[in-house]
Amino acid sequence: MKKRITPVQLLSIGYVIITLIGALLLCLPISSQDKSGTPFIDALFTSASALSTTGLGVVDTGTHYSTFGQIIILIIIQVGGLGYMIFVAFVAIAAGYRFSINGKQLFNESIARPGSLEIKKFVKAVVIFTLSFEFLGASALTIVFLDKQNLISAAYSGIFHSVSAFCTAGFSLYADSFMAYYRSITANIIIAIITISGGIGFFVLYDLFQYFVNVLKRKRPIKLSDHTKLVLAVTVLLMFSGTVILFFTESSNCKTFSVSERLLTASFQTISASSTTGFNSVDIGSMNIISLLILIILMFIGASPGSTGGGIKTSTFGIVVLFLKKVITNRDEVTAFKHSIGESTVNKALTITLLSFFYLITIISLLLVTGSYSLLQVAFETASALGTVGLSMGITPALSDSGKLLIIITMIVGRVGPLAIGYSLIGKIKQIKYSFPQGNVMTG
Repeated sequence: MKKRITPVQLLSIGYVIITLIGALLLCLPISSQDKSGTPFIDALFTSASALSTTGLGVVDTGTHYSTFGQIIILIIIQVGGLGYMIFVAFVAIAAGYRFSINGKQLFNESIARPGSLEIKKFVKAVVIFTLSFEFLGASALTIVFLDKQNLISAAYSGIFHSVSAFCTAGFSLYADSFMAYYRSITANIIIAIITISGGIGFFVLYDLFQYFVNVLKRKRPIKLSDHTKLVLAVTVLLMFSGTVILFFTESSNCKTFSVSERLLTASFQTISASSTTGFNSVDIGSMNIISLLILIILMFIGASPGSTGGGIKTSTFGIVVLFLKKVITNRDEVTAFKHSIGESTVNKALTITLLSFFYLITIISLLLVTGSYSLLQVAFETASALGTVGLSMGITPALSDSGKLLIIITMIVGRVGPLAIGYSLIGKIKQIKYSFPQGNVMTG
């Protein structure tokens, strides 16, 4: 009897195929500025980084790749940011195709969505939200870039960085990312709005949109879902806490900065790490150890479910914290907003967190063997790849081929999800219809 490919396996295979196609296109001489082409391992790294919306790069995007190569990267970013199943679903819907049960399952694995919202309506909402935010972001950034570029260059740069920001990709046409704009309140606010919108998830965006529509129409019920409340609460808490901590820990590195400039850089880097965007307005390699540790934690937690970002996700982190609260207070259920959270959801959150942590430790150990880097540099690079962030202490171009391959795999794992990768390796799981007698195991 032939084994069927599960939806999760098909999803993982799809990401690998698109990565390889992108790598082959980026290898072409036309894709590089000097027409000499790009080594396959470097092109594969860039393609995987773009599809996973990470932003780590072994070569500089603005100087190494031609306009053709940059557009290829931008297309891959857009596909990766939305999830390639959104494109498949959009084309299928336009052609009048109806999804099978397996097709719906594959779509659900690709991007989180509320069960009450049909695929057709959700896909349309995702496309509209994406194009709207990217258009508005591109228009606003074009105006910002006009101070140093002509209209055509500013518009191209505005489009590229807006798509990169909303898809939380972190790819920049500038070698120093946004360091030249660390004083610009306008640039900081625009990037913050775009990246947070891309990082909180399409369901949250849809839920907020529906909430305000109901308020304006005075239509009942006027309320947000528990998922939206948890995501917003954790997101605000992480970004506020991160900004405050970085504001004080980086005081020694920002002696020439005004208070407002210190606040801008602290909030920019916090939002960039937490939304898994990967832009930077300061030199990451020169930051203090405690600041780098905070960024590693934020990158590990990452963005929210159903978003363009990576990490274990804000809701997962929130559920783990609520689980700890439940254990410490000796309560029977994990609760949030006067509702209980299902045991399967709690178990999934704990599994994702533990799998991600163990995977992180494993890759850190392997990278330490493949190169002569410090533990902090390797930990930061690995957390950035697994969280699909793109921030780096500067060791990315110096990685060995084996190190690059490990980071490539980590970026794909971070985008698809460690739990989904685990499912794809195991295949179809048979349900066990019996239970073993309870054993007695002591804990600490």
